[in-house]
Amino acid sequence: MATVLSRALKLPGKKSPDLGEYDPLTQADSDESEDDLVLNIQKNGGVKNGKSPPEEVQDPDSDVEVGMTKQHTSESAPEGYPAEAAGSLEQKAAPSLMPYLRTAVFLLTVVISMILVLVCAFLIPCPPRDLHNTWNRNLGQGAGGVLSPLELCDVNGDGLPDILIVFTALMNASVMGVSRPSVTVMALSGMNGSNLWSIHLPEETLSVQCKGLLLGAPAEPVCLVTGTSKLLSLLSASTGKTIWTLNSIHLSNGILAAPAATLPDVDGDGVGDIVVLALKETQPDVFFILVSGKTGTALGGPVKYSTNGEGKVIGPQVHITSQGAIYILFGFGNVQAVALRDIFTQARNRDSFPAVLQQEEPEWEKRRSVNLSELIDIYSGGVYFLQTMKASDTNCSNLLITTKDGLILLRGQDLEPHWILEMQNISSQPVPGYFGTDKTLDFMLQAQTGDGKKKVVVIDGKSGLPVWNQEFPWQKQDLDALSVMTLDKKSVFLFWADEAQSVLQSLQPGPRTEHPGLHHLYLLHPVFPTVLLDLTNATDKVIASAVGINDLQKDAFYITVTTTATSEKQPGFFSVSKLGLKWAMMTQGRMVWLKDNTTPKISRGEVRRFLARLKFVDFPHKL
Repeated sequence: MATVLSRALKLPGKKSPDLGEYDPLTQADSDESEDDLVLNIQKNGGVKNGKSPPEEVQDPDSDVEVGMTKQHTSESAPEGYPAEAAGSLEQKAAPSLMPYLRTAVFLLTVVISMILVLVCAFLIPCPPRDLHNTWNRNLGQGAGGVLSPLELCDVNGDGLPDILIVFTALMNASVMGVSRPSVTVMALSGMNGSNLWSIHLPEETLSVQCKGLLLGAPAEPVCLVTGTSKLLSLLSASTGKTIWTLNSIHLSNGILAAPAATLPDVDGDGVGDIVVLALKETQPDVFFILVSGKTGTALGGPVKYSTNGEGKVIGPQVHITSQGAIYILFGFGNVQAVALRDIFTQARNRDSFPAVLQQEEPEWEKRRSVNLSELIDIYSGGVYFLQTMKASDTNCSNLLITTKDGLILLRGQDLEPHWILEMQNISSQPVPGYFGTDKTLDFMLQAQTGDGKKKVVVIDGKSGLPVWNQEFPWQKQDLDALSVMTLDKKSVFLFWADEAQSVLQSLQPGPRTEHPGLHHLYLLHPVFPTVLLDLTNATDKVIASAVGINDLQKDAFYITVTTTATSEKQPGFFSVSKLGLKWAMMTQGRMVWLKDNTTPKISRGEVRRFLARLKFVDFPHKL
């Protein structure tokens, strides 16, 4: 009985201390001992087994047990556990340092990245960009209006057109602090409105021309300034410095009548040349002067002609026919033409002329007067504007003539009327653009209606018939509308008008308040002829405007010159502002409906999605 009790108290798998005695219970429990050994391996590896009783402890003095344990682990390690762990069962596994190292490396990387971001944001200067799409520049107190149309030209080489403005500013004289007027030409950055350069001129100006000039050095952008008396000067567009000035002795008996016109190279020096139209101070005669575009010297003497017209000065404008013949168009309330070859031969007093002047146009030559005068009559009677327009079906431009009674389009090839439109009180120059889908230039007109309103009309360029019209209240000085070409060969039209609650029904819900004296800039796209986009507004008097193209971003911007409304004794202040068109359309443009009691057939979202895809490009309307 005592032997059986002692065996029961022994742990399974133990041998009897009596080496010579065989114990069948111990031998029978040997299979269970192997399972317990496997459980002990898992426990030593840090994995607990819920079936093992906590009071079951191995005998540390049992060499046989240790040997058996090593043998079992080496022969069959548990599935899912490495042999290395099984081979180190006598030691408790130490905690790994790898997770701590990974965390430290991650935090260090985050800190270094934050430091680099701060350095880039605050220490490294970023390149200038046109981020705001709008700016306003105050030019100070002026003694008069803008003296010539705005000219846009990239003068600083940043790829964005800059603004050249001519105005009369009040300058403080050094004696007794008296203010005196000074004619100023100022170049403003199209990027941010900063002053690039400014110069003072000895007289008021008729124009500053920079686009398309092939004058001076080939790689240098230049601007041609025409004054109201005797100033004709070529400036460097980058600095404003004078390259050359025409000697006033050539105008000793006359004054400049109109902006100069540029010509092909007629003196053979590889640089384009210039023709100016001047008036006699004592006689109603006119004369032309040819000027070298390279040196500014006169190419021969003045060439005089007698005219019989009265009214606004027209031209001079250069017209090149399909045969390559070059004519100069000009007039006073009428349109006449003279061949450039005739001017050249008389100015140089020679019968020979360069190859560029060899061609003639038979249809034009037939119109010479009966007395064989060198002047060709084109159109007579009440001419306000003359424009040469690119024709889609020929390489010759057509002539668009605006009169007091309407509009007439003459074919450039034979000077025959293509169509005639009767319309009274046209108040601004027609603006060309593509309103239809026939790839023919159309025209936007503005006409006074006599009741404090103006009518805005779009004329089809192929038929001469109105295709869009709307009346707006407008009692201020009329400004020319402007157009911008899009990549799909459509045009958006921009014009100023006052707001009329009864005419323009807002797509915005709720009541609207009227603002007297508030002028609005409206945008019309031919795809949505019943919707206008109100881009911006102004309370000051708008006196000049222009549109520039950002070729890199396929965007356009609108330049506005305003002056504060003051008394006649106190001159106002000039301001120049820029408005990015795409930015204005998508952020602050307000859509208005043009018809009363009409349910919109298009949604606001559809219009905005279409406008967001617009891309603007530069496209010359003239040849």
